[in-house]
Amino acid sequence: MPQSSPLLLRLLACSTTAAFQAGKIIKDIMAKGELGIVEKGSDKNDLQTEADRSAQRCIVASLSKFFPDVTIIGEEGPDNNVGDVPLEWIVKDMDKGVLAGSCPTEFNGVKAEDVVVWVDPLDGTSEYTQGLLDHVTVLIGLAVKGRAVGGVIHQPYYNYKINPETEGRTLWGLVGLGVGGFTPSSPCSDKFIVTTTRSHADVTVLKTLETLKADEVIRVGGAGHKVLLLLEGKAHAYVFASKGCKRWDTCAPEGVLRALGGVLTDIHGKEYDYSRDVSYPNAQGVFATLKQVNHAELIAKIPRELKDRFPY
Repeated sequence: MPQSSPLLLRLLACSTTAAFQAGKIIKDIMAKGELGIVEKGSDKNDLQTEADRSAQRCIVASLSKFFPDVTIIGEEGPDNNVGDVPLEWIVKDMDKGVLAGSCPTEFNGVKAEDVVVWVDPLDGTSEYTQGLLDHVTVLIGLAVKGRAVGGVIHQPYYNYKINPETEGRTLWGLVGLGVGGFTPSSPCSDKFIVTTTRSHADVTVLKTLETLKADEVIRVGGAGHKVLLLLEGKAHAYVFASKGCKRWDTCAPEGVLRALGGVLTDIHGKEYDYSRDVSYPNAQGVFATLKQVNHAELIAKIPRELKDRFPY
């Protein structure tokens, strides 16, 4: 790997190829039909499969090999057997499209100790087990000094209903550099569309949606998938008034969204901290919007009694 490029640009480029490789592993495991499903907690929708475990080992081993001093936090917890990862899972190159960009000046001097990588190896596990494959994403988020500044969203099954042999697509973004792997689209101007959870709706989620008076609500699985709807102009806002998300769910989507001028905060309008020592849950909910949307104005519409359900 070329060492002449700034660390953050190389890390993003390596994350892009690692996410693609993880996507291949996810598809291989699905094709074999041996998902190895286990429940991680009391929530029947909080599942882990062999694909989650293997994809994370691929990503962590790949990034650790080239960036041993960078902190990596994965959804499936620490793995003491990274050294046993099959060699064919470990990426050997970086994405040339990322490296072709000019690293923003503010990130040229970023050091390994400034960076935390947040990994969700398979976002949308419940949907994966149910065959809703277009909901599935691989998420690798890059945070510098606690702030999400870049990320990778890989869709292993992109367009699979039309092209069963699809290799998927990989989207990436870095604040100050822009995005790659897709063409952003603007949302429609004649109605207001919100995307939210498919399987974790409760009274608070529903009441919050009611206050926003959306013309249409799109319910899908996975934080990555929801932010993709924003990036593609299919929704104006992603609203989740619940404590269900974690930092690895939102770091990558926030990084790509911010690279396009969008915003992702909690339900109060405050940005999340992605430092290495923070608590993992996004306990104050998730509220994301495109740059064409007045984020603060929408946040202000949520009644205080609903916001008070998410104290600091």
